Amino acid sequence: MKNCSKYKRQYFMPPVKCMKWAEKEYVDKAPVWCSVDLRDGNQALVIPMNLEQKVEFFKLLVEIGFKEIEVGFPAASETEYTFLRKLIEENLIPDDVTIQVLTQAREHIIKKTFEAVKGAKNVIVHVYNSTSLAQREQVFRKSKEEVLKIAVEGAKLLKQLTEEAGENYRFEYSPESFTGTEPEYALEVCNAVLDIWQPTADRKPIINLPVTVEHSMPHVYASQIEYMCENLKYRENVIVSLHPHNDRGCGVADSEMGLLAGADRIEGTLFGNGERTGNVDIITLALNMYSQGVEPNLDFTNMSAICEKYEEFTGMKISERSPYCGALVFAAFSGSHQDAIAKGMHWLDEKKPEHWTVPYLPIDPKDVGRNYDADVIRINSQSGKGGVGYILETKYGLNLPAKMREAMGYTAKAVSDHTQKELLPEQIFELFKKTFENVTSPLKIHSVHFQQKDGGITTQVTSSFNGREVTIEAAGNGRLNAVSNALKKEYGFQYDLITYQEHALEQSSSSKAIAYVGIRKPDGSLAWGAGVDPDIIRASIDALVTAINNR
Repeated sequence: MKNCSKYKRQYFMPPVKCMKWAEKEYVDKAPVWCSVDLRDGNQALVIPMNLEQKVEFFKLLVEIGFKEIEVGFPAASETEYTFLRKLIEENLIPDDVTIQVLTQAREHIIKKTFEAVKGAKNVIVHVYNSTSLAQREQVFRKSKEEVLKIAVEGAKLLKQLTEEAGENYRFEYSPESFTGTEPEYALEVCNAVLDIWQPTADRKPIINLPVTVEHSMPHVYASQIEYMCENLKYRENVIVSLHPHNDRGCGVADSEMGLLAGADRIEGTLFGNGERTGNVDIITLALNMYSQGVEPNLDFTNMSAICEKYEEFTGMKISERSPYCGALVFAAFSGSHQDAIAKGMHWLDEKKPEHWTVPYLPIDPKDVGRNYDADVIRINSQSGKGGVGYILETKYGLNLPAKMREAMGYTAKAVSDHTQKELLPEQIFELFKKTFENVTSPLKIHSVHFQQKDGGITTQVTSSFNGREVTIEAAGNGRLNAVSNALKKEYGFQYDLITYQEHALEQSSSSKAIAYVGIRKPDGSLAWGAGVDPDIIRASIDALVTAINNR
């Protein structure tokens, strides 16, 4: 990169130090949320939503819990106007939901906007004009005084038309391109607008301070917001709102720091859809708060359905790594991650603590409607024993010994590596059964009979090895030991029986049992087998045979 000298910082720091926000630890309450999906989000789509899609999207936003929804720029196009009239005339706006409409600070546009909202119960009329140095110099070629006059005249007209209509509409003003505006000048313009509106406790106007384009690191924006919050007139009767875009990838950080700095409200979109790199992602913001124990007052408990509807309405694709909602955000492929998650889940089951602390999972996936089996532990060539063991235990009731879990993990990794594919839970289970359960070749047991004799156990074992059938007799200190001794005696097998575990597979009188056997070969390596049978003795013998066949 050779041309960085062509760029310079386009933001302005406040005239005084504003860093009180840095003393706060986290956002301790939810802001007022305003969705701008139907305006900012819609205008950023390659193919904007049609009327039916916009109506359904509006219903989705209401279902999620938004109480303020910007429905469009009704003076900008006939489609926008028709959509707003449909919402009003068909009584689609709940009584506790306020619609917001956008208008430039231009007389004919403001008047058209007031025609569009006629008959609506709760309305915010949002007026804006650009105040940044670059826009003043390059686009409007107007002085500070002339730009301030545009804002004031727009504020006056909003107030006049509202009074003439006999309505109680609320007002919002945005100094567009706030982040490129000198803070002292932005303050002057906003205070001039507030002087026109004369805020009261029962009718608070909104001063919206947008990151129309990100020019700075988030702490600069926080300082700008703190300066405005501390110097706005009528502050106790003014709602300070933020509208961050994401040009530097800092939209969420801008919002969180802006809230720490004193803001009361956030305008954003689901999944961050918006022009250029997008608006702030309200889902990420809300669930960040949720993960800190703060109720966000929005409902994302059925995230999959929200994602599906959003993609249907907008034609956009949600990234698999999009925070909290992407298909892979809770997925753990890494063996060490899987092991930690599995142990964390067991710890929760054992200790039943008050708070969620599972490693690698900032929130419980179930809280957004996700499934542990399908979404959390995912098996591929990077996976390990912990993930494979967790799936076999939680989904199929198999509690493998630790070293056997390791062997099964390597087996699954090898298959995934060879096929270059992820293994689904049912494939892992089938792989376990094929590799470690009741394997009968080359050694097979046909029948076993036991007798107690001289304080020990004597057995007669009929078996075949590579097709040759024989009956062998041997003694041992237990049934499994006796069978093992018989096999060693006849076939010269060399191994030590080092692990034996068993448990029921089902809680019923007719339940099957599973036994796990591990043997150590002369070279020190281990071989494993499992046996499943209603008779635990037969299950343990089948496990031993499988381990021998796997040696």
